[in-house]
Amino acid sequence: MTFGIARPMVSSVPPVRPLMPADPRIGGEDPARIRATIARAPLFAALPINAIEDLTARVTVKKVNAGSAVVSQDEPGDAMFVIMTGRVKVVIFGESGREVTLSLLRAGESFGEMSLFDQAPRSAHCLAIEPTTLLVLSREDLLKHIQAHPRTGLNLLGEMARRLRRADQTIAQLALCDVNERLIHRLVGLAREEGASGPEGLMVRRRPTQQELANMIGSCRETISRAFNQLARDGLIIPRGRSLVVTPALIERAEKKQKAA
Repeated sequence: MTFGIARPMVSSVPPVRPLMPADPRIGGEDPARIRATIARAPLFAALPINAIEDLTARVTVKKVNAGSAVVSQDEPGDAMFVIMTGRVKVVIFGESGREVTLSLLRAGESFGEMSLFDQAPRSAHCLAIEPTTLLVLSREDLLKHIQAHPRTGLNLLGEMARRLRRADQTIAQLALCDVNERLIHRLVGLAREEGASGPEGLMVRRRPTQQELANMIGSCRETISRAFNQLARDGLIIPRGRSLVVTPALIERAEKKQKAA
């Protein structure tokens, strides 16, 4: 009987490498997702890859609960924000507490830039309407970035011009259009911004409440309720639970009104 020499067993498990410390600046988010969010944001459209990388290295991540304020009106403005996930509404409140919604912002959109250039206080409240993740860029970092990448400054000027045009349109509607026309314009705008094409028209999956629509167009809920229900009876919109179908007929009606104005 022969005895073999026992060979030591060699483990097939690879050696454990020490983990790199998490970067507290990005809050556990994947840097690739941050980079992709910046690249898709309209504000940073068509920037070269080195500019995207520079912004990625400068931003921090902030998470906000639904209903919480991101910024408050009249507070100092020292940073701008890009929405990574979630939604934010921009609002102002009257002395009586009445709310006017200036805009609804979605993933990829930005806000807070204006105060970085004139150093005036914030002009409105920005509130998260669902759990929201934000990319935060400080004034100092934005100015340093623009010095190295002037194209971003041109993009910012273009965005400011678009917002001024939208503000002019809103003022004109408040002065010249009745509540029905303003409601139609807002519903068509929502459908174009976030609607999904379907056989009956554009489907808005998250239909605003009638109070939210009233806040958007400067009216009261009761008036909006009557106008909304009439559009539904006429078959121009089709409510479906929390969703809403905006029909081609309503879009065509809005376009004809706009051309005649």
